[in-house]
Amino acid sequence: MNETLKRSISGAIYIILLLASILFSTESFFILFGIFLLLAVVEFCYLIQLNKFVSLLIAIVIYLFFYETNLKKYNLFSNEVAYFATISALIVTLLVSIKGILFLFDHKEVKTNTVSKYSYLIGYIILPFVFITKIPFGEKGYNPKIIISIFILIWTNDTFAFIVGKSIGKRKLFERVSPKKTIEGFIGGIVFSVLASYIISRYYFDPKESYFKKSVVIWMTIALIVSVFGTIGDLIESKFKRAAGVKDSGAIMPGHGGILDRLDSVIFVAPIIFLFYQILNYVS
Repeated sequence: MNETLKRSISGAIYIILLLASILFSTESFFILFGIFLLLAVVEFCYLIQLNKFVSLLIAIVIYLFFYETNLKKYNLFSNEVAYFATISALIVTLLVSIKGILFLFDHKEVKTNTVSKYSYLIGYIILPFVFITKIPFGEKGYNPKIIISIFILIWTNDTFAFIVGKSIGKRKLFERVSPKKTIEGFIGGIVFSVLASYIISRYYFDPKESYFKKSVVIWMTIALIVSVFGTIGDLIESKFKRAAGVKDSGAIMPGHGGILDRLDSVIFVAPIIFLFYQILNYVS
């Protein structure tokens, strides 16, 4: 089969599966991202040489715990416990994100010890998936439009960063980690993501919908977060792959690689967007 056709078919199946699960119900949304999490854990364990069985067990326990805290109607934990757990998870994730950025800019080939590997597993892989599942929940419960909009912004950024970079890109963004990325492509991705955020805020959300409401400024800010930190997340995953000496994190998606290759941007962006939510709620 032609490589382009193979890539198009697997990409279309991925998008249809993603949108269908998000729109169908909260349960299908949690199940799909739970499966994505387990696949991502296996791929990441392969990249950093970590015991996958222990890692999968840790992932399942953490994911199910926070799934329970999302279900306010049936929550087994008090609001105080759920809030403390969420804030603690956010702090851990942000600290590991900073660690990942330092790892990205480190010119030396750093040998990661077991403790550091598990910190990456929890803070870079597992907890970000938890925050992905928390993002669509607002004052009025589950709103699939929020998470769909974020994916649209990520896809817009990736697509136009590639198109602009391939067309007019000359100056390399981070050549030693990702030789094909250019500064022109990076800027192009930001511009088109901001444009997409304007369209989303004006025409996709009903004025009566709460949480983000119909705010152009807020969605443009989210577009900037997605573009900048999504690119950083992509580069960090590329650094892990380069350290492991592989081109892709896996082969589950023909022509695209693994789940981590598809979700590297969103898992790095999700905790930061969640933090942005908390700041908005505090200010309002």
